[in-house]
Amino acid sequence: MEQVIYYHPLPIIMFDLYVVTDQSLSKGRSNPDIARMAYEGGADAVQLRMKGATHEEMLKEALEIRDIAEEYSAFFIVNDDVSIAKESEADGVHLGQCDMPISEAREILGGAAIIGASVTNLEEALKAQKEGADYVGVGSIFSTSTKTDAKQSLGLDVLYEICQNLDIPVIAIGGINQGNIKDVIKAGADGAAVVSAVVSKDDVTKAAHDLRDLVLKARL
Repeated sequence: MEQVIYYHPLPIIMFDLYVVTDQSLSKGRSNPDIARMAYEGGADAVQLRMKGATHEEMLKEALEIRDIAEEYSAFFIVNDDVSIAKESEADGVHLGQCDMPISEAREILGGAAIIGASVTNLEEALKAQKEGADYVGVGSIFSTSTKTDAKQSLGLDVLYEICQNLDIPVIAIGGINQGNIKDVIKAGADGAAVVSAVVSKDDVTKAAHDLRDLVLKARL
């Protein structure tokens, strides 16, 4: 049988809490402001997602968040757009199934970049791992309205199956909140990604702190 060699350009990165921005849910606060508050609350990574923004608009906010991430020694990831990730010197990019291939993104961003991939089943997850993804985001685990193009309610069984068969970190996403975040960790996820459970809250910092605390407690 042909030996598969997985490509890990960096030591395996662990994200306990991964916050994804959504300007429509942030109550008038800017993405950089949300990022600062999320990092303050203990988020390990913030992903800038700006659907419909111009290149210039997204780059401006990416540069701001990159500087904030450096202040907190945290990670900054750009959603979909490899050129923005490169120009802003982000830590990496997160790619969907219809985005640029992982291998091509790696050529552009280099071996030190963190590249994540969205997956919905074990086949996609294994393919992403083989192609050199540093982590996969599995979802939507629960029903969510923040990402209407994602498959809804995959459930904990699908998450468990993927976690049992991958050697790279698995991040659960989709409909995750204080009431179910422990469930995804107990199902094997290395961390959880959230949108509305942080960015839509009046106290973003506290929301991030409380969610990360639940992740850590779920591992005990």
